[in-house]
Amino acid sequence: MNQTGSTSIELPTLPTHRAEELTQGGNQALIVLNDQVYSLRITRAGKLILTK
Repeated sequence: MNQTGSTSIELPTLPTHRAEELTQGGNQALIVLNDQVYSLRITRAGKLILTK
């Protein structure tokens, strides 16, 4: 238990990727999964959009 009385759960470390690196400094990258191509886009507002 932690100081608040609740139990802490260890979460696994997940792979982390910077969107700016995926887009190589641009605003769009293609991601392939099971022969399907997806588009990752960084909007002007700094949000991420993933579309098929």
